[in-house]
Amino acid sequence: MNSDKNPAATIKVEKRMNGRWAFVLTYRGVTYPAQGQFGSELQAQVAAQAARKLIEGRG
Repeated sequence: MNSDKNPAATIKVEKRMNGRWAFVLTYRGVTYPAQGQFGSELQAQVAAQAARKLIEGRG
C-alpha cells in the first residue's frame, strides 16, 4: 500500500459476453486493457494476481 492508504493495484474480474472470463488491472493509476479468455473466474483471478506480481516487481 502506498502512503495515502489506497492500494497500489486493483483487479477487476469480469465475465465477457461470450461466457469467458477476463481481468482488468489498474496499477498506480494506469489501467491495463482486459486480458484473457479464461474458462473460469478462478483462472482469471490467479492470472491477475500473477500479472500484478510481475508489474510490482518491475516498479
